[in-house]
Amino acid sequence: MQVYLDNSATTKVRDEVLKEIIDANENFYGNPSSLHRMGLVVEKKIDEARKTSAKLIGAKPEETYFTGGGTESNNIAIFGHLTNLNKHNSVITTKIEHPSVYNVFKHIEDKCQVKYLDTDENGRINTQELYDMVDENTLLVSIIHVNNEIGTVQQLNEIASTIKRKNENARLHVDAVQSYGKIKIDVHKVPVDTLTFSSHKIHGPKGVGGLYIRSGLKIAPLIYGGGQESGIRSGTENTTGIIGFGKACELVYDSFNEETNKLYSLKDTYVKKLEEEIEDIKINSPADGAPHIINVSFKNVPGEVLVHYLEDKDIYVSTGSACSSKSRDNRILDAINLGKEYREGTIRISLGHFNNLEEVEYVIENIKQSVKDIRSITKRG
Repeated sequence: MQVYLDNSATTKVRDEVLKEIIDANENFYGNPSSLHRMGLVVEKKIDEARKTSAKLIGAKPEETYFTGGGTESNNIAIFGHLTNLNKHNSVITTKIEHPSVYNVFKHIEDKCQVKYLDTDENGRINTQELYDMVDENTLLVSIIHVNNEIGTVQQLNEIASTIKRKNENARLHVDAVQSYGKIKIDVHKVPVDTLTFSSHKIHGPKGVGGLYIRSGLKIAPLIYGGGQESGIRSGTENTTGIIGFGKACELVYDSFNEETNKLYSLKDTYVKKLEEEIEDIKINSPADGAPHIINVSFKNVPGEVLVHYLEDKDIYVSTGSACSSKSRDNRILDAINLGKEYREGTIRISLGHFNNLEEVEYVIENIKQSVKDIRSITKRG
């Protein structure tokens, strides 16, 4: 049995999406900027995808722009907000951001004052600390909605109101790559200014992302060219990818409650079985976290070794974010103050559409046996 449990890194493209992509490659290959019929047909297909992707977050289609992925969307948004920076300006983010946000803020530390919010042991920020950090010079606050490694869900309503109470001109950017399509978001009920999402996290193709920009807000582009995507992201559109993304959004929208309830149920089952079957473990994901992420640490078990033990059984998990898996440091685990005896034994199990209850027994039994084998070896050593 093959069990893929690394869906936070990327997901398998659904059959319905794949068919759309193949059909687009065969029949809708015109350039959407062309004035002839083939171009206009493709332009209409992109508009349909834009409507569907916007609907998942309660946005207007004209507020939604397609990009090359979540990382590009985050970079466009943050740099687009922060033009003409100076030393008097301040910006705020958290210590548990995805690298596509965190490393941007590290990059601009010599241009303005960058403030980093701490988190508690569940990965949640303290809104009082946020309130204290915001001042009249704060240009931007960037907060990840669902942490990609431990699944913590930040309370966007409370965060937005906290910022605006202190400085109504400060802008709020939200990285929603891990929450998009899994947690209800309505950008017109929560006053976010920009929000990013990605196709390949919801069983769509890689190389396509999205950026919501609130109506009336102007941000500077990173890429200049032919003015595609209303000048926000120039360059000939990835038409087949966007069409596939649109289909993935449609599938998620049509079965949102059913899919999220299934993920919550699977997550609860895995957590319960892990705690019942294996000693000396620590579940790092909060009980009220995202429905698809389980971060768990095993005492005295190297996580990387466990990943490869499970790989030999055709079970695929990770030691954390795919974007930082080659780094020996983990600032997310640092931020939640995970004990040293558990830190190196951390893996992430992340669920998706194709996972089911029938897999659970096989996965748990093999984790249990692998942990036992590794502990016996390390103990002898």
